[in-house]
Amino acid sequence: MNFMADSWNTDTGEAVYRSRDAVKNLRIRVRIEKVTSTAVLSQHLQQQVLSQKDRGDIELETLTSRGQTGDNEEELVVGWQEKLFSQYEMELFQSEAACQIPLDRQYHTEVKALIKSKGRRNRRIFTYTDHDRYTSCLPFHQLHSTDLLTTTKSSPTFLAERMASVRHRRQDRRTMDCSIPKSKIVNWEPTEEFVKSSHVVNNAMQTMHIMGDLAPPGRLGQKDNEYLLVTIKTDGSGTVIVKPDFNKGKEPYRIVTAGEKREVWRLTVENVCTAMQPEEQEREQNMYKDLYVRHKEYLSSLVGQDFEMPPAGILRYLMNGEIVSAKGFEYDNLYIHFFMELPNNWSSLPFQSLSGVTQTCRAKTLGKENVAFFSYPFSFEAFYMSEKESEESVLQWPVIYFKVLSLDSWQRYRTEGYGYLLFPAMPGKHTITCHTWRPLQTGTGSALRRFFIGGSLELEDHSYVRIPGTFKGERLSRFGFCTETTGSVTFNLHCLQQARAFVDATMLKKRRQKVFDQLGGFSQQGAVCTILEAFQRARRKMHEARESLPRDLVNTTSQLQMESSA
Repeated sequence: MNFMADSWNTDTGEAVYRSRDAVKNLRIRVRIEKVTSTAVLSQHLQQQVLSQKDRGDIELETLTSRGQTGDNEEELVVGWQEKLFSQYEMELFQSEAACQIPLDRQYHTEVKALIKSKGRRNRRIFTYTDHDRYTSCLPFHQLHSTDLLTTTKSSPTFLAERMASVRHRRQDRRTMDCSIPKSKIVNWEPTEEFVKSSHVVNNAMQTMHIMGDLAPPGRLGQKDNEYLLVTIKTDGSGTVIVKPDFNKGKEPYRIVTAGEKREVWRLTVENVCTAMQPEEQEREQNMYKDLYVRHKEYLSSLVGQDFEMPPAGILRYLMNGEIVSAKGFEYDNLYIHFFMELPNNWSSLPFQSLSGVTQTCRAKTLGKENVAFFSYPFSFEAFYMSEKESEESVLQWPVIYFKVLSLDSWQRYRTEGYGYLLFPAMPGKHTITCHTWRPLQTGTGSALRRFFIGGSLELEDHSYVRIPGTFKGERLSRFGFCTETTGSVTFNLHCLQQARAFVDATMLKKRRQKVFDQLGGFSQQGAVCTILEAFQRARRKMHEARESLPRDLVNTTSQLQMESSA
């Protein structure tokens, strides 16, 4: 008989669902049925009867009654973490002497109640809850060679088989991670209890296993005949993983038992959760919407409605910088000392640090140069307030002065170079490389002193790198000052400028134009605005002049132009 040769569901991968409902409401119908020649023939005849319209119901009922095999099939509806005892557990927990942990004593009480009431509703299908640690009880071959759950064909090693044989139920063991096919996301209809999910969270995962005792009649209760039917996992936040997936009208799964007979069983898994009524679903949606609105209002209350703005007439400058690298210096183990200089009309917060020192960094050879990568971050915030209203005032930007030094194993330090960096006038990201120099004293003695004992000429005033702060003249002479070009330092700067003048539409045009001119980064925008305003004024004056002329003069001029063109 080959009626059922190809009617099997071979897609045994796990399916991932997302649920807003509590997982305790999950209900699954599990049906197992032994495949025999009588059952196959009965099903084939039933299909033939159903395909013939002239047959009656009596013949169909007769065939159905003949096809029932009693102990060869079972169907149960199982809830989440519902404990159904197997025949082995019923015999084990009858004796109070076998109970060693609180869970065993609880099972002993439940088993006694079941025996007294004779209310056990299962025979072959049973469950292992999250507290049972069922993996320690299963034979090793069923975890790795079951036709239903896995696709791996590797055989266990000798040591693995010996370790599996000494496991005991009551010992606390970790659940083994069986090899499983790649997960698939199953699309359920939004009207059902579960909705499609593309995100799986694996923290605090709880597991439930539905098992089947597929032993021949009279041999129930032996551990070798227990087979894993369905695995259900949840992370407590709405993600539910089912392996294998629900049949949903597809063919049943196939289970082939071990041993000489290798019996074949059919497995059908269906979702029988109670569907929500439209009224309940609408009420739930409204509840979630109200919750989301309240949460949004709460976040808005924390942030506030007003955008943070500096006071009127003040420019706020924010800089998030990074000292990226330094290269081209004579000695290794470099570090950089830097500080900020604020010109007139600039200020900073009281707790703002105006200086800093990087870590000591060993250079790395890249190509023909030695590069020291610092990746040292720093941040700075300054405020500019103009006190004079004269047009001659020019905005001076803050300056970063820095000095590169080296340190050897004898704690001798040497000055490797000086440099400076102006705050960028344009906001945004800037990558700037600054070249450095150091004072040079001619003669062999200074070179020997620098090599053997360290130390070198240093600047008393670091602002001498650019323009000294004490200089009051018109021309700065450095005649006779000997220097030597050294390496370079690279900076990454992220700058932000904020002022009310940029967004305040009620400001006078002259004042706004002055702010644009003073903020050198916006001089181009200011020039464009000036040109457009001048063009509009000239056009308006031309129309006024044309309308003020007498009509006779306008007509005469038009006639003369026409005659000259002719």
